[in-house]
This record gives sequence, C-alpha cells and structure tokens, in this order.
Amino acid sequence: MVDYIDAHKADYGVEPICRVLAQAGVQIAPSTYYAAKTRPPSARAVRDMELVEQIHRVHAENYAVYGSRKVHAELNRQGTRVARCTVERLMRTAGLRGIARTKNPRTTIAAADTDRPADLVKRGFTASAPDQLWVADIERHEALLNRVGVRDHHGRAVAAAR
Repeated sequence: MVDYIDAHKADYGVEPICRVLAQAGVQIAPSTYYAAKTRPPSARAVRDMELVEQIHRVHAENYAVYGSRKVHAELNRQGTRVARCTVERLMRTAGLRGIARTKNPRTTIAAADTDRPADLVKRGFTASAPDQLWVADIERHEALLNRVGVRDHHGRAVAAAR
C-alpha cells in the first residue's frame, strides 16, 4: 500500500488516497503511511540485503549455474551461516536460478499435438459385476522391459500379467 500511495501522492495527496482506500475496504491511515516511510528497516530486511549481495556474488562466481542448495553450501563454507530456506526465498525473489542437469526432454509428458486413445469409460472405473470392465495397462521401463497387465475392474483381479 505504501508503494501505491507513493506512486500517486503527487497527483492526489496522501489523505485523499487513504480516504478512498478506506471506502474500498482497505484500511490505512495517513499516520500509518508516514510511520512506514520513516521507520528504519527491520533486522531481517537488513540481513536479507546483505545476504542477497553475497548470493549474487556466489552465483556469479560459479557461472550462474548454482542452485539454492549449492549456493547455501558455498555460503556456509565461506563462514556465512544461513538457512537453506532463506537462500531459496532470497534467490526466488531475486530471480536467480540454477541450471537444470537434465538435457533431454522428459518422455513421460506427452506432447500437446499427439493422438491419445479414446476414453471409452468416461473416467468411470467402476463395475457392478464381473466381466463388465476390463482394464489394460502397459508399462515401459528404462531397460526396455515391457509389462502388460489386464484385470477385471470389479474384483480387481489380475487376469494376465507379462
């Protein structure tokens, strides 16, 4: 709210903006605005500013490939005690990211333009009696071992597996 008032106070003034905001359901008094402007930054804000500088330095020294885990480890090695969640939060707000190790696309995510089999049961996987709904599943593993399972959905009994 303070930033919003700062952006518009030259045109309208602080008190009229606070009055309109109060009518809109946002309660902020002019004294609250002025107190926020003159209040010194909190200890956390000061520490965060120091840490962000160090995080930027460590990230840049390592060719901008380090993620929060490695930045956290490097800061602790250099003697700066900081929690990993703090490094994650500050890197996220600063827009810093590590480089992903994977180079190949994930094959388990189907492309948007591929054909998919029709949903013949309309996601209703229930059967009131045996031999009404049979379900087949094909699993492909990294070692190119395929497993096919067919089962009756009423009793959840496996009819065939290979």
